[in-house]
Formats: sequence, structure tokens, C-alpha cells
Amino acid sequence: MTALTTLQPAIPIIGELGALFSDAGHQLYLVGGSVRDALLGQLGNDLDFTTSARPDESQRLLRRFTPTVWDIGSDYGTISAQATRDGRDWLIEVTTFRADTYRDDSRKPEVVFGETVHDDLLRRDFSVNAMALDVSGGSPDRWRFVDPHHGLADLADRLLRPPSAPEISFSDDPLRMMRAARFASQLNFAVDPTTVAAMKQMAGRISIISAERVRDELSKLLLTDAPRPGLDLLVGSGIAAIVLPELPAMQLERDEHMRHKDVYEHTLTVVEQAIELERARDLVDGRPNPDHQPDLILRLAALLHDIGKPATRAIDAGKVTFHHHDVVGAKMARKRLTALRYPKDVIKPVADLIALHLRFHGYAEGSSGGASSGWTDAAVRRYVRDAGDQLERLHILTRSDCTTRNVRKADRLRRAYDELEYRIDELAAAEELDAMRPDLDGEQIMALLQIKPGRDVGRAYRFLLERRMAEGPLGADRARAELLDWWAAQTRPESADGADHE
Repeated sequence: MTALTTLQPAIPIIGELGALFSDAGHQLYLVGGSVRDALLGQLGNDLDFTTSARPDESQRLLRRFTPTVWDIGSDYGTISAQATRDGRDWLIEVTTFRADTYRDDSRKPEVVFGETVHDDLLRRDFSVNAMALDVSGGSPDRWRFVDPHHGLADLADRLLRPPSAPEISFSDDPLRMMRAARFASQLNFAVDPTTVAAMKQMAGRISIISAERVRDELSKLLLTDAPRPGLDLLVGSGIAAIVLPELPAMQLERDEHMRHKDVYEHTLTVVEQAIELERARDLVDGRPNPDHQPDLILRLAALLHDIGKPATRAIDAGKVTFHHHDVVGAKMARKRLTALRYPKDVIKPVADLIALHLRFHGYAEGSSGGASSGWTDAAVRRYVRDAGDQLERLHILTRSDCTTRNVRKADRLRRAYDELEYRIDELAAAEELDAMRPDLDGEQIMALLQIKPGRDVGRAYRFLLERRMAEGPLGADRARAELLDWWAAQTRPESADGADHE
């Protein structure tokens, strides 16, 4: 009853599709996550189906249903469509019954179409995703629930296990081991102990999976509301040692305070706090945004912000130090994310955030609550300039990086960052920090100095930018005067002793 109540908005479109395929002599089943989520009382806009129809026939039938159809997944038996009914948009995927497997040395499945829905359900990743609703009759009173692998019982027990023996399932598609971690976080389910044991035994098989598929599964895990259980499972099973070795490597290091938590535990806490702040700072009319979208760049930066610590660990006067782990970590993150085939527009901001995540501590150490004891205005401008369009993420990451249990220290750091943000806002209101540029542009510089495009224009631009950060807006007249003085010093003949005044 709960599932049908949840499916109520989708019943007309499901019934229409069921009748369409049934009239053409084919079976159609609502399947996988769509059935699972309906039983959990959830319903998104995505509807997944499996069918006895071959892809070309599914495509023909779907074109009768909606004009928006695409066959990008047809090699794997999937035809997708988008339809609007009663003002609501639905994304539909119809996949031919599948029974494919991986070869021992293959990164891609051998696509084999199955003959029955039972063939298809057996190859699904977990029993809770191996339930189906036969909608071939069209009318809901003729629908039939199909659950050959006791997915409903596992759903009630909040348990993840494959419908076949885990060794067979993970051999067929090793990425399912990462999906176990993702669903553990996404659904807050436990993973069957036999399944965990198989993951540990077969962890090495994940290496045959393409970097792109590993990347996508890691991203889905990080974008859940609570990634910690999944990350713990990846580390504990040995899979992280293959796909993201920098993560378990952090278990070997204590933090610089030599307290109870190691760097790995600190990192997971930072990820959790970043997610909490990410949501808290996404407001609409002063309230949490109901349409909040998880921030992959922020979460990757939180996960990787301390990966440079194992490589920089040293003992100085009896104290553990991690000097320059921000710089080293940024390079390591860039290398790892590149290997995982993340795009440049993800890699660069993540690396930049890691490189900048300690910068604030110079302010906190010099601040005791008043602006005069913190950074100069020039230093605040440089902080904003270096952060660029990542400033808001840097605010969140820096605040999240405080995991000390020392209440007094935590309060001091919080107040210091409150002060820094206030000063940034003050300067931004007065000086338009978000558009920080010199008072003269390139064309004006070339006209004033009577030079052509080239290296000297860049040097002059950087000189004015440094003056802008040091003094704030100069105004056009003062900028021209200071630029001319600077240029005269650059072009002055060398002194008699041969020194170059440039």
C-alpha cells in the first residue's frame, strides 16, 4: 500500500507505458531503484524499466509515447526518453532484459540479453535493487510484484547483499563493491558480513574497472548526505588502497596535536562538518534551500585537504610536524584526480582550495579579536585575490578544518574567522573585492607607456595590481603617476657598477 501511495503521481505514466508495451506483445517491469524507493516512501522523477523488447523495438514504442527519445545507451540495451504528464517531467529508461558478465581481464561487460525478468534480476547489484513490478497489464489492479531474491525482507532489515553469491556478483562486475559503499551511505544500510568478506578477498579486481566508472561511483558516494560509512567500508575492505590510496595512508599518521584522532579520522570529521556548513550557508530567504545541490568540489577538497601529511611528517624538537603539507597535498590531489579522469574544472579548484586551506591560520595567530591585531588590509585583499571564485568554498573548508575538542581554542578560531569574514565583507562593500583589478587596463597601460603587447604589459599590470592590493583603489590619476614612476625606474640606464635596476 505504501509503495502504491508513493507511486500515485506516476501511475498514469506507468500504466500508459505498460499498456503500450503489452499491446505490442512485450513484458514491461518497473525495476531497481524505482521500486526500492517507492517501498521506502520516496519518489523521484526517474523511472527505470526492464523489458522483453529488444532496443530497436523499445525505441520504436517510446517514440509513439513521446518525441524526446535518445539511444545513447542502446549498445547496452538501454533507450531513454523524457515525457511530461500533468505538468511533471519524467526521465524514463527502458532496458532489455540483461544477463551480461565481465571477463577476467575486461573493463567492459559482454552484453548478453536475457530471456526473462528473472535473468535480469539475478544480474542486479543488490537484492533491494532486484525487485520488480510487472506493469505489462497497464491497469494497477493487474500489476504484480516480483521478488525472487527476498529484497523486500532485506529492505526491512536495512541490509545490502547481492542476489547471487557475492563472489559471483563481484566477479561479474567489480564496481558493485564500490556501489556497496555508496548505498551504505545513501540508504544508511548495513552490508552483509559475507558480502564484506568477499569485498576484502576480491578488492584487487576493482583494478580492471575504468577510471571513469570508479570516478563516477566515488562522486556519487561523496554526494550522499553521510559519506563516512561508505568511505570507511572502502578503506576497511582494501578497495580504497587501489582506487584512492591517499585515503587509507592517512590512517598511519597522528595529527600535529598528538591527540586520540589520526589524520584519517580528522578528515572524515572535516567532510561531515563541510557538508553541514554547505547546507547551512545555502539559504533562500534566510531558510535552508529545499533544492540544495551537494557540492562535489567542496567535498573532494575536504576529503583530500590533508593527503600531504604522510609525505611531510617530521619530528621537530619532539613534536610531530607536517610543514608544507598544503602545497604537497595540492600536487598530490591534482595527480590523483587527473588519474581518476576528473575534468579540469574540478581538479583546479580542488587543488587551489587544498593549497590555501592553511592560509587563515596566519590571521588567527595574529588576531586577538581586533582588526589591528590581525592581517593588514593588503593581506586580506591578497587572501580574497588568491581565493578568487573559490572564496565561499574556502570559508567553509577552513571553518570545517577545526575539529579540536578544546572548547576555548575552537571558540577562538571561530571568532577569528568571523572577524576575517567581516573584514572581507567590509572591504568588498567599499572596494568591490570580487572584481579586483588594477585601476588601468591593458589598453590604457600600453597607451600611457607607448608600448606594444608583450611581456612589459604583463609586468606593468602586475605592478598596478600589487599597488591595488596594498593600498586599495588608487584612482586613475594616481595610478598613472605611479605607473610612470615605476616605468622610469625600469628603463633607467644601468649604473656604473653594472647593476641592473630592473
